[in-house]
Amino acid sequence: MPQAIKTDFTWMAKAIQLARKGLYTTSPNPRVGCVILDAQGNHAGEGFHIQAGTPHAEVHALRQAGSRASGGTAYVTLEPCSHFGRTPPCANALIEAGIKRVVVAMTDPNPNVSGNGIKRLQDNGIVVVTDVMATESAALNPGFIKRMMTGKPYVRLKLGISLDGKIALENGVSQWITGPDARRDVQRFRAQSCAILTGSGTALADNPSLLVRPSEAEFADYPAESLRQPVRVVVDSNRNLPGDLQMFTDSQPTFIATVERPAETENVAHLLSLSPKQGKVDLAELMGRLGDMQFNEVWVEAGPGLAGALLNAGEVDELIVYQAPKLLGDKAQSMVDLPSFTALSQTISLQRTDSRQLGEDIRMQFNVLPKGHV
Repeated sequence: MPQAIKTDFTWMAKAIQLARKGLYTTSPNPRVGCVILDAQGNHAGEGFHIQAGTPHAEVHALRQAGSRASGGTAYVTLEPCSHFGRTPPCANALIEAGIKRVVVAMTDPNPNVSGNGIKRLQDNGIVVVTDVMATESAALNPGFIKRMMTGKPYVRLKLGISLDGKIALENGVSQWITGPDARRDVQRFRAQSCAILTGSGTALADNPSLLVRPSEAEFADYPAESLRQPVRVVVDSNRNLPGDLQMFTDSQPTFIATVERPAETENVAHLLSLSPKQGKVDLAELMGRLGDMQFNEVWVEAGPGLAGALLNAGEVDELIVYQAPKLLGDKAQSMVDLPSFTALSQTISLQRTDSRQLGEDIRMQFNVLPKGHV
């Protein structure tokens, strides 16, 4: 591999590491990192995006580089923006700083703006190199990319199961099937999600808060002053949940997804009235609504009914299973409720992407493949 290409990969890898520092805080914006080299190829500045409404990665890196940015190279994990939003265009900032070369991991997935930032740089005489570690960059922002392309968030379904595929004893007891390392991992996935989705059955049975517990997550170098809690969404098709549940009384926002229409005098700020599908919330419509709310990533902690319905509706992108070395027996509750399939083409096919030990448990991650894949 030529030295110039090795150099580009080395510094882009550094930019990707920087972008990961914003894993828990950038929503609804993407996670982006940037490295600036001076005209002699020496490190001059670096930065990452922290929160929406604050400077983007390029601005942090340029401020650190100062006058050394002139004549230099910028490595950015996502195409620099070219439009005015909460902050000015980053493409303009790079031009004004005198950057002569920009290496971009991937173009902006928003079809309305994709390529505009690159064109603005090129129109101002800047050499632009694209698609350097694009796959690694895309892995930082599956939710942002999916929402830009489809209008829906990226959905992860979490299941904590025994070795025999059960989520609770016959009497409903489930705390704790998995150990502390697995539970810590769940807290971190919650923290990087924009919303936590659950069903009315889980809300009634467990009365969970579904909030991130910092002491359990054990964050290292959290980049923001205060913890960003995900919004909670509970599917309650017929409005049966009492108002004294934790998620309705702890001052953090919870949205109710229902097919019931609100009364004229009702405060509907946190009510999502959706179309019915066989008497229940239309899950495809719900995901579209969550995308409209600028939720990039949705984390699902639900019982077998909602979990199975989401899988069967094709609304799950990734299945994350924490399996404990326990046997709960054949009378225990199964992990998902699915219809009785009569052909393999009807079943849910998965592609395993990762498997690792977490204490005594194993975490397995799967991509959920399109229906009909055999």
